[in-house]
Amino acid sequence: MGASDIDHQIMWNRLIAVVEEQATTLIRTAFSTSVREAGDLSAGLFDREGRMIAQAVTGTPGHVNAMAESVTHFAAQIGPQNTFDGDVFITNDPWLGTGHLHDITVVTPVFRKGAHIGYFACTAHVVDIGGRGFGPDGNEVFEEGLLIPITKFAERGQVQPLLIEMIRANVRTPDQTVGDMYSLATCNEAGDRRLQAMMDEFGIDDLQSLSDFVIETSRKATLEAISKVPSGTYHETMQVDGYDAPVHMEVTLSVDGDQLLADFAGTSGMSRFGVNCPEVYTRAYACYALKCAIAPEVPNNTGSLEPFRITAPEGCILAAKRPAPVSVRHVMGHLVPDVVLGALHKAMPDTVPAEGASALWNIQISARASDPESGLPNREVLMFNSGGTGARPGFDGLSATAFPSGVSTMSVEATEHVGPITVWRKDLREGSGGAGALRGGLGQTIEIEPREGYDFYFNAMFDRVDNPARGRNGGLAGGAGAVELADGTKLRSKGRQLVKNGQRLRLSLPGGGGYGAPEQRNRDAVAGDVAAGFITAEQAKQDYGFEG
Repeated sequence: MGASDIDHQIMWNRLIAVVEEQATTLIRTAFSTSVREAGDLSAGLFDREGRMIAQAVTGTPGHVNAMAESVTHFAAQIGPQNTFDGDVFITNDPWLGTGHLHDITVVTPVFRKGAHIGYFACTAHVVDIGGRGFGPDGNEVFEEGLLIPITKFAERGQVQPLLIEMIRANVRTPDQTVGDMYSLATCNEAGDRRLQAMMDEFGIDDLQSLSDFVIETSRKATLEAISKVPSGTYHETMQVDGYDAPVHMEVTLSVDGDQLLADFAGTSGMSRFGVNCPEVYTRAYACYALKCAIAPEVPNNTGSLEPFRITAPEGCILAAKRPAPVSVRHVMGHLVPDVVLGALHKAMPDTVPAEGASALWNIQISARASDPESGLPNREVLMFNSGGTGARPGFDGLSATAFPSGVSTMSVEATEHVGPITVWRKDLREGSGGAGALRGGLGQTIEIEPREGYDFYFNAMFDRVDNPARGRNGGLAGGAGAVELADGTKLRSKGRQLVKNGQRLRLSLPGGGGYGAPEQRNRDAVAGDVAAGFITAEQAKQDYGFEG
């Protein structure tokens, strides 16, 4: 007698707990602060065909939605004839993984009673993978670091020593990078243990029936949700900073019943710098935006992702071809939801937020001794920072909050612990939220200085400096970002630059756009913003016509 729908639903809920513990294991064992502190990771369970059944809530949509495609590549390339109990697979191929070399994806086949029944997979961002380091200056992917093709990290339980030696010889942080790879493998192992215990409890020996139920139930629910979107064609464009030239983003949403297509035809071509985005990552964030607005209650899995069809012309900046540089593909990828939601707003008014800072203001710092003869060690520091989100229908935007990436802010203490820097300032940036009936979220002001004996190079990978987040429905734009020294010296928003000992780097993170006409904002809310230091009295008068 087969399991009932109720049995399947109970097991489905348990799977969410299984993959959440999988992700928690990675956070607890990871070497990199980007994983431990920010949660820049993903974890999930897949069936034997490589279809995602469940994903951990902890993690980023860029990782998890791209990983939903990635595991099928592992299954196809390794093949069942070469898949053994105790194997662990690995890659960081940007086009077969999650978009750039710094993301390591590890896949572990699941066996039960000698039969292969599925996979656990996880992804995390490592601080260094060699090459130029985490930054946009490369002109080919070959310059950006070590590319690990889909291969075996371990076979039948034995880690491949040559692979480890190759990695250690090509990265600046060998212990940290290799340690994170072991953490990823451990994460999958923890998921396997919990899954086996669950299957013992429910008396099942394979995942096929449960996988079919989860995926088909989710697919039907998603198709039903899409069918409620008014049929039609909806268009949006958006200009963002790019590296050496502005980037034009363009999307057309075509909705016909329960069919939805997002086509990025018309988007700018590839850059010669590393702001290009492989299409797998574009699909990940376009799907995320659409699903958030159209089917937010449906759990995320292959069934709920497949109904959203995403296409981009090969060779545009959102569908970069090998061997294009793609190191900071997150900058373009994180901006994709803004243009997609802008188009969807025309079909579903009063549903989606205004544009936000969106792209993380990640900063990779390479600390080097001011005196090369001093013997002070080199250090690599990665810091994640977030601007403000766009105001939402009915709510102000969120300040210093990562959307759409969903990562957490890294604590100053944890960042200073791993490198010779001092963060002198990290506070909300007054006046950076776009004015509106609902105010945009605020950005941050951050000041960083190298400690005694050190200078540092930093890789800038920032956007919304020349093209701030636009408001919606009459709301005003959010504050533009700025990159400078504390003395006011302007710096570039992209590329490797030097901060000498005694200088301070100041980052002014952008704010989110406002929603609705500013004159419609509640007077008490304006007074509260002034009292809290979110806006100045002058801004209250200028933007809202308010004099307290």
